Amino acid sequence: MHPHDAPSPPPVTGEAPHHATATERGAFAFARCACGWSGPARRSRERARTDAATHMSEAGLPVRQ
Repeated sequence: MHPHDAPSPPPVTGEAPHHATATERGAFAFARCACGWSGPARRSRERARTDAATHMSEAGLPVRQ
């Protein structure tokens, strides 16, 4: 199993640093965070950015555009 195929850990709140971004690999975009969270592969880059924003809001942090 590749690391990107592993299930994502749940969002972490508290002292863990959060900085979610969308990155691309080939035709797919992924949302990733400094806390270790990563979203599913998406063909839509906008959907990956939405995944990142959702993670940030679930962590109780302001969403950066």
